Amino acid sequence: MEKSNIRRPTVAGQFYPSAREGLSRQIQDLLKPDFSQEEERAEADCLACMVPHAGYIYSGSVAAQTLSRIKIKDKIILLGPNHTGYGAQFSIVKEGAWQTPLGEVPIDSELAENILKECKYLEEDSLAHAHEHSLEVELPFLQYINEKIKIVPIAFFPDEINILQEIGRSIATVIKKLNLQSSTLLVASSDMTHYEPQAQAQEKDNQAIQAILELDEKSLLKKIRELEISMCGYVPVAVMLVAAKELGAKKARLVKYMTSGDVTQDTSSVVGYAGVIVY
Repeated sequence: MEKSNIRRPTVAGQFYPSAREGLSRQIQDLLKPDFSQEEERAEADCLACMVPHAGYIYSGSVAAQTLSRIKIKDKIILLGPNHTGYGAQFSIVKEGAWQTPLGEVPIDSELAENILKECKYLEEDSLAHAHEHSLEVELPFLQYINEKIKIVPIAFFPDEINILQEIGRSIATVIKKLNLQSSTLLVASSDMTHYEPQAQAQEKDNQAIQAILELDEKSLLKKIRELEISMCGYVPVAVMLVAAKELGAKKARLVKYMTSGDVTQDTSSVVGYAGVIVY
């Protein structure tokens, strides 16, 4: 991506409002107003989180309640799945900016360049991100809470555990080398089970969530395969867990879980959404 290149939003008007005023109003309505309560101080300055990326009417409350409880730091490493299959298998963007109805969010070029140099598996590639919604959907929430953010977008496709662990360790190494622990937040984007009856989706998702709460990326991948859980972002979540542990993570907490059926009242075929804080 060239320095002058601006990535335009691809799902504005579909997943979230395309007008600045309407988007701001919806986010304001979704955000929990008491996110700075004293009892949540320990979690506020967390290392990482997992949030969903569906349309805001479905998963927006999960994303908002999760992000409103933590400090949105100035540097955000966005980790998401590559749904489209376009571009590099492990793709990072290191130049330019991403646009949303709330304005432009610049890429943190220095941080991205250092991560790219540290990790042999990552490739600089904008094609994988051009039509991918999983990271774009998180941006309005993040920039609404902290308008100073800079981002490093990374998208993943394959799921070889050794490679994912190495990428996670590389990200943590760079953060520590640049002394950015206090100013960097890892955000993994993922929905949970797709298009299964609600009870079945909840049962499967509980298994995946338990592995995440245990900070166990190996267990997560094992459960995904054994139970055939259609969690689209388990790969970036695994990378997030590895990096967070390298940075000192000791525990995690589930903020909220729900399904699309809780919104539509149709429980015959739902998608699950979970918000998790890692600290």
